[in-house]
Amino acid sequence: MKAIRRFTVRPVLPEPLGRLSELARNLRWSWHPRTRDLFKSVDPRQWEASGCDPVRLLGQVPPARLDELARDEDFLRRLGEAADDLRAYVEGERWYQEQGGGEGPLPRAVAYFSPEFGITAALPQYSGGLGILAGDHLKAASDLGVPLIGVGLLYRHGYFRQSLSHDAWQQEHYPVLDPNELPLVLLREADGTPAIVALALPGGRSLRAHVWQAQVGRVPLLLLDSDVEENDPGERDVTDRLYGGGSEHRLLQEMLLGIGGVRAVRAYCRLTGHPEPEVFHTNEGHAGFLGLERIHELAQHGVGFDAALESVRAGTVFTTHTPVPAGIDRFDRELVAHHFGPGAELPRIDAGDVLRLGMETYPGGEPNLFNMAVMGLRLGSRANGVSTLHGSVSREMFAGLWPGFDAQEVPIASITNGVHAPTWVAPEVFRLGARQIGERRTEDALSVGGSDRWDAVADIQDADIWELRRTLREQLVEEVRRRLYDSWRQRGAATAELGWIDGVLDPGVLTVGFARRVPSYKRLTLMLRDRDRLMELLRHPERPVQIVVAGKAHPADDGGKRLIQELVRFTDDPRVRRHIVFLPDYGMAMAQKLYPGCDVWLNNPLRPLEACGTSGMKAALNGCLNLSVLDGWWDEWFEPDFGWAIPTADGAATDDDRRDDLEAAALYDLLERRIAPRFYEQGPGGLPDRWIEMVRRTLTRLGPKVLAGRMVREYVEQLYAPAARAHRALDATAAGELAAWKARVRAAWPRVAVDHVEASASDATAELGTTLSLRVRVHLGDLTPDDVEVQVVAGRVDPEDHLADPSPMPLKPVSGPDVEGRRVYEGPLALDRTGPFGYTVRILPAHRLLAGGAAELGLVAVPSEATGEEAGVLMR
Repeated sequence: MKAIRRFTVRPVLPEPLGRLSELARNLRWSWHPRTRDLFKSVDPRQWEASGCDPVRLLGQVPPARLDELARDEDFLRRLGEAADDLRAYVEGERWYQEQGGGEGPLPRAVAYFSPEFGITAALPQYSGGLGILAGDHLKAASDLGVPLIGVGLLYRHGYFRQSLSHDAWQQEHYPVLDPNELPLVLLREADGTPAIVALALPGGRSLRAHVWQAQVGRVPLLLLDSDVEENDPGERDVTDRLYGGGSEHRLLQEMLLGIGGVRAVRAYCRLTGHPEPEVFHTNEGHAGFLGLERIHELAQHGVGFDAALESVRAGTVFTTHTPVPAGIDRFDRELVAHHFGPGAELPRIDAGDVLRLGMETYPGGEPNLFNMAVMGLRLGSRANGVSTLHGSVSREMFAGLWPGFDAQEVPIASITNGVHAPTWVAPEVFRLGARQIGERRTEDALSVGGSDRWDAVADIQDADIWELRRTLREQLVEEVRRRLYDSWRQRGAATAELGWIDGVLDPGVLTVGFARRVPSYKRLTLMLRDRDRLMELLRHPERPVQIVVAGKAHPADDGGKRLIQELVRFTDDPRVRRHIVFLPDYGMAMAQKLYPGCDVWLNNPLRPLEACGTSGMKAALNGCLNLSVLDGWWDEWFEPDFGWAIPTADGAATDDDRRDDLEAAALYDLLERRIAPRFYEQGPGGLPDRWIEMVRRTLTRLGPKVLAGRMVREYVEQLYAPAARAHRALDATAAGELAAWKARVRAAWPRVAVDHVEASASDATAELGTTLSLRVRVHLGDLTPDDVEVQVVAGRVDPEDHLADPSPMPLKPVSGPDVEGRRVYEGPLALDRTGPFGYTVRILPAHRLLAGGAAELGLVAVPSEATGEEAGVLMR
């Protein structure tokens, strides 16, 4: 019999236990060991049954147990200490406040928008790396005291739960989530009614949303929920599933996230007194419409579109996570136009202006598609990729937006991702660190960083490190057997035929982990290229290897599902099923057991398609060594002292099959000849000394680098603070001035030209230490020298005479205009390096308020072909 209505009955805590509710509602418990230990002690059995979720736990504990705890003086003391510690954490000064946060150059607040947030398994609002990164960003901001407001959507079905059919085909399940059973509170108006965010839809309809708030330490996370009774059925389902539905469904989700998200932030600040954000950070293109809402806000106060655009751009940061165009949301232009303008959303903005921000109006683009990443880049004055290599890939991918500039000058920087160590470090690792340097210093090392604290790992005894690794491996083996048993039961197996699972994996065997989403470029099945050789590795009599694999394919990706099916069918083979396993339903709860328990973390994507790949960072923080293609963060920080690089078979002459064969063979070679021998090799004391030293170097050298605290500090210093300064500089008057100047420059630019270039010496007399005197004649048309910068760009050249490492230097105006309107610029060019050397000259727009640098307008004038022969003299 099915209930006709569902609601949540909340427990009534005895008065002495009232602060338990305060602790349960702040998600800091998800990364604070003492608070988690406190909740576990309430009822260890119910704690495990609740999925380690304090809100569910308190709803399941019998009243008699609560009454007993209310009289337990030791428990009440621990409860008071935990609650006082949380209050000090939330209210005390931290790193940001020590830097003068909220005053001077640092923003008073930052709004951080993302389509998904992975905070804890108890709040399942994530699908993969993007959401986990967003969750870690919020947690690290909280630890550092950065005044961040997170903004996302509340998906009533979350992302899917995964199981396998009897024939190993992925099955998706969408459990219904009740916000009242989650660690959330409803944002309410002063009179107690729910705060409502509303969007206008074509045809006079409305899309309404409630705003739920999760408290992530010091950081509020606002989640918009369209499951509101006043909505029509179609609008109620807008926030039904993460990454579900067709194009219009996705468009409405992204309009609600961006436009509705800004309105939710305004409501939150109005109701709570939180400072209004000066900087808006768009984590991937899904939230890009936030910039349009902020332009519309200014339009309501009489600011013109162009001036409003400049003001909004100044305070906007955009982060791209995708290395391939296929990973970007794109919509038909007519669909977007239908939802904007009179009778729909943002009526004070012309739909044509909306479209121009997102259309792919560049060589190679699709002229009828509206690209969310393109809009994000056009609406943000500062943009970044998520690793050094990914920054380079992004500059190449989006170079069409800045015609005339080499890819290396495209204004997309990079900040390499980090991970929130207190979330991902196993309790046993934390306790070992606490024994070495103390609990508080260990907490600081994991959240704030500091190489001096991590250097203390060097003093930990080899035996203690090896015992830690064995303990974590044993825990993983137990977890794998439990999950594997549940999976086989779901696939239809009888209990009587599952006795073999008790012998799956061995706590003493080298354990390799591989877990991630399953698009084709991550190559889940690369390890299967030579199955006989893989079997030999798994069943080696002296140096066996065992492998744990997990991952989800997108529900619409049948190709990814086939890869999972192929791998699972191999793992079902009785000859290897005790040595290699696939675990369905990969998520945060599984990951927190998997990363620490593995000895080696495998990553074998197609280079350079892995934007960052943070799973290897989480593994490294637990002493797991990385084995990876040089992609993402590993390309940047790999050292042979603490891991292995899988060679890649790059080159146009190598087809896909040949490439995979070569790289799989390299993977097998590394495992067989270098990794397994190193793991099983014992030193004089009976321990694998050289392996332990690699673990130690992983922790001391990589530990401080891979922290989300390091990442967020870099965002503050390199992006948030400059964006706040630019936002403050562009008041309505200055924004209008900049917009008018840009319009004037664009109109005049066709008449800007480099007319003639001459130098005081030729390649015959070019010697190291020589200084050339350059004289350049230019046409500026209707512009003046104050509107431009004339530069000489010099550096090494490749065999095709392209500048490989260009360095720009400004030239100075010395005369003009003459009767033909020409001006002369001069300046020195020092020949400060030997070898192939060259230079050219160019003219760029220049204005004191340009936030994106010389390339911002995408305008450049260079010598004509004839002039270029004079300007590009080579010196050797």
